[in-house]
Amino acid sequence: MVDEVATLAGGCFWCTEAVYQNLKGVKAVESGYIGGTVPDPTYEQVCSGATGHAEAIRITYDPAVISYADLLDIFFATHDPTTLNRQGNDVGTQYRSAIFPRSAEQEAQARAGIERAQTDRSSPVVTTIEPDAPWYRAEDYHQKYWDRMGDRNPYCMAVIPPKLAKLRKGFAERIDA
Repeated sequence: MVDEVATLAGGCFWCTEAVYQNLKGVKAVESGYIGGTVPDPTYEQVCSGATGHAEAIRITYDPAVISYADLLDIFFATHDPTTLNRQGNDVGTQYRSAIFPRSAEQEAQARAGIERAQTDRSSPVVTTIEPDAPWYRAEDYHQKYWDRMGDRNPYCMAVIPPKLAKLRKGFAERIDA
């Protein structure tokens, strides 16, 4: 079976990347920018909120090992999809909760994933489904940030361990030991 790609935005890409990088069937996770108007934006431009891009991750995965639906369920379990343009202290459209499907099938699965996520919450899920758009890989220093810098970054230490705990609690069988 051919590898597939999923593109998800759920706040800071350092935090989202850390969730997906050790899952069975995930071949690669890349941090980057999608959904904006400026070609080849820099981190500083995206952080300004003026480009319209979201901080996102692009996941290359083996659908014979982990499904798109599983990736979405993990996505909804490890970030707050009920806060508009916000994840914790990160505020702005660049931190929006969004799914960027690459096919009609992924779009249908994204809608179903939102419905599943809504059944577990009293607040409305505000995750958007946005058209696939040009992908811009983030600067090298953003890639695998948690592995390289996380324990030295107080922000990461405050945000990522709770996400990983949710992952271990709800999806332990999906973690690559």
